[in-house]
Amino acid sequence: MIPFSNSYIKLPEHFYQRTIPESVKSPKLIAINDNLATELGIDPEWLKSQDGINVLAGNIIASGSEPIAQAYAGHQFGGFSPQLGDGRATLLGEVIDSNGKQKDIQLKGSGKTPFSRAGDGKSALGPVIREYLMSEAMFALGVPTTRALAAISSGEKVIREEPLPGGIFTRVASSHLRIGTFQYFAARNDTNALTTLTNFALQRHFPDTNTSASPALTLLEQVITAQVKLVSSWMSLGFIHGVMNTDNCSISGETIDYGPCAFMDDFHPASVFSAIDRDARYAWGNQAPIAHWNLTRLAEALLTIIDPDKDTAIKLAEKALDKFSPQFIDTYNDKYSAKLSLKDQAPTEFIQQTLSLLADQQVDYTLFFRKLTQLANQHIAPTELAKLFQDPETCHQWIKQWHTHRDQNKSLTMHSANPILIPRNHQIESAIQHAYKGDFSVFHKLHQAWKTPYKEIPENPDLEKPPLPNERVTQTFCGT
Repeated sequence: MIPFSNSYIKLPEHFYQRTIPESVKSPKLIAINDNLATELGIDPEWLKSQDGINVLAGNIIASGSEPIAQAYAGHQFGGFSPQLGDGRATLLGEVIDSNGKQKDIQLKGSGKTPFSRAGDGKSALGPVIREYLMSEAMFALGVPTTRALAAISSGEKVIREEPLPGGIFTRVASSHLRIGTFQYFAARNDTNALTTLTNFALQRHFPDTNTSASPALTLLEQVITAQVKLVSSWMSLGFIHGVMNTDNCSISGETIDYGPCAFMDDFHPASVFSAIDRDARYAWGNQAPIAHWNLTRLAEALLTIIDPDKDTAIKLAEKALDKFSPQFIDTYNDKYSAKLSLKDQAPTEFIQQTLSLLADQQVDYTLFFRKLTQLANQHIAPTELAKLFQDPETCHQWIKQWHTHRDQNKSLTMHSANPILIPRNHQIESAIQHAYKGDFSVFHKLHQAWKTPYKEIPENPDLEKPPLPNERVTQTFCGT
């Protein structure tokens, strides 16, 4: 009932390990993404049947599925691990979607694999709820992302700091190729594997590019562009990935691995929510430099196949990497010009001045741009925007400057740049805590509301509000 058309398993066997998901006792369905299932050529009603639930729980291997755990390495908080791999995920196989694109279907939290090391390979229910809500909200916000096909409660307890209800998440991705996948083979000086992987990645993700000069250099250039688009999108929405390790950096340019991620409430460029990011390596304002750092690691992994002459390869890679900063600055400024309705030649300094003011005044990031959109379209008075500031007069002074830079013809387009709703941390935490008690009503309410984040929803005004002081979430956690 799932039209598998697998390609990764046709690569050499040392690219992965065959594995079988562990069975669970009494799986129950939490959610099926009907629209996504249909796009993938899967009958959503079959997925909701007992057979479908058993496939999503790992209890049954569907016809055509060839389960594997992919091999990869990675820099984790700057330290290199030559072997990581899918320790709690199983790639069931691939399908061709309605647009003719190959898509992976993967179970997360489906038990031990050959790469699990000392882990149990399971997932608590909380990370399943978080990833489902976050990935689908990001999709609706227009950010490249992996998708949520299903969420299952396993009926088992998972031991973390305390026993927690278990869950299994079904993730859909354009692929699960990461920078760390290339690092895995580079660490083993396996030039043949790097060449094979490069050609596979280009065909999968960038089939229309000209690779005549150097396929590896072409791949590097394409991944740089994809990461520029991705990280600038994150930052313009106030999103912090939280764990931008090279094994969490997708070649396709999709957001992958929603572990200790978060959207900011009050704006500050040094904002960190990840409980394991103790040195603020992946703070909001560090995400562009870290993306460049990660891409440099990709370039290093590809050097031997960019050009047989090492010095030439380094020069070519450096030239490609030098394009990251100007590309990022242009894309970043374009996004903020849209958010602020600025003239095409608006100074970068005004954008930075605006963000500095928001940080100094501890202004809620999303609500500021929401109110500014209303102000630009004459739906509220300036005093309503000024109420967000600790010193309202600083806001009025800023508004005077804004008028000198804004393009009034762009006021209507602000609606598509500034969401009304984002997945706020306290709302996700509420959904998780209710789910742990067997109540998924908050999960379903949020999921439905976040399908249309740019649309007015009069019946849910509470979802626009920032958290009360006692509701603030200051730390988010990895799901392992």
